[in-house]
Amino acid sequence: MKTAKTFICVSNFFKGVDFLIELKKLGNKVFLITSEKLSNKPWPTDYIDEIFYMAGQDTDWNLEHLLLGVGNLMKSNKIDAIIALDDYDVEKATYLRENLRIDGMGQTTGRYFRDKLAMRMRAKSCGISNPNFCSLFNDHDINTFADTISPPWVLKPRSEASALGIIKIFDKESLWIHINEMGNNRFKYLVEQFRSGDVYHCDSLVLNGKILFSITSKYLTTPLEISQGGGIFRSANIQYDSEDDTAIKAVNEQVIKGFGLKHGAAHSEYIKCKDDGKIYFLETSSRVGGAHLAEMVEAASNINLWKEWAAIEDSLVKETKYCLPKIKKSYAGIVLTLSKFQHPDLSSFSDPEVCFRVPLDYHAGLIIKSDSNERVLDLLDDYTNRLTTDFAAVGEQKKVSKLH
Repeated sequence: MKTAKTFICVSNFFKGVDFLIELKKLGNKVFLITSEKLSNKPWPTDYIDEIFYMAGQDTDWNLEHLLLGVGNLMKSNKIDAIIALDDYDVEKATYLRENLRIDGMGQTTGRYFRDKLAMRMRAKSCGISNPNFCSLFNDHDINTFADTISPPWVLKPRSEASALGIIKIFDKESLWIHINEMGNNRFKYLVEQFRSGDVYHCDSLVLNGKILFSITSKYLTTPLEISQGGGIFRSANIQYDSEDDTAIKAVNEQVIKGFGLKHGAAHSEYIKCKDDGKIYFLETSSRVGGAHLAEMVEAASNINLWKEWAAIEDSLVKETKYCLPKIKKSYAGIVLTLSKFQHPDLSSFSDPEVCFRVPLDYHAGLIIKSDSNERVLDLLDDYTNRLTTDFAAVGEQKKVSKLH
């Protein structure tokens, strides 16, 4: 096909199936680079020209070997774009683009979407409200922070995803105990003030630096709460054009513009603090949100973030016009928990609003949609109680042992 282009997609996690399929349907050659540990996953092989496997997972990949492999692939293929499908792949993709001089996000901009310290510093420089924070480079700076910013605080790995590895701290002595335990790895963390409030996520599609689509949702149980104390994960999109929706989208515009995201998908998180009612930036990423939030967004809006991201990337390399599908303004929510059963029987959740059942072993989860926001929230409350009683299992928090 004359207009066919060649894409390399990088993913150390099994995700982005709709992205890969859409790229191929648009007439492109699609290569996938993933971890050898994921070779048994149901990748859509009919829509992938070739899959290459890397030893290890996440931070275990040898970037020099990755570069050598892609360099050899380029001997017989003109690579038009390199796409990172997951958080941990942003560094890999920016490293390849920089070395091979392929258009797209470079390493400096990539840090704004992976490194939580870089996010904090960039937001501050752009005048975007942040929780108070401090790097762990200098002892005097840490002591000044602890003496002037009231606890609780959180220690965060700079390059982990979501709430993984976050430690909540309540006093200066405990702070230093944890810092000293890190030894020479302390620079890989930051400390920031914990702000109590409602946490939201804004999921966006971006083209030429402009947000074409965004939808605001509220975590009814936050990832941090679940990672610290367990519970049922829940999220639902909020009332359109409400005060919170308008305020969060305004800050989201600042973040996307200030951080320099030119194209693609973004998942960004914000908090509305209880003490002052202000919206604060928490973190962002240049990818589609996890935990089946993409399916929830599609149920509410008719926008499949993965497919549309693929279409945006396709339009860029082919220099064609991208048109966003018609947006629906409905409501959807997700409830998800670890299950004590490998294949939980959720047939009793038979309300007509149920539109998706999470297809993961040892997980029990559903997505519901309705034209009524109140109906979605009522069902989420009901389903949360039922899942807690009949299905929920508690998993131990994963300890962070390797950091970027």
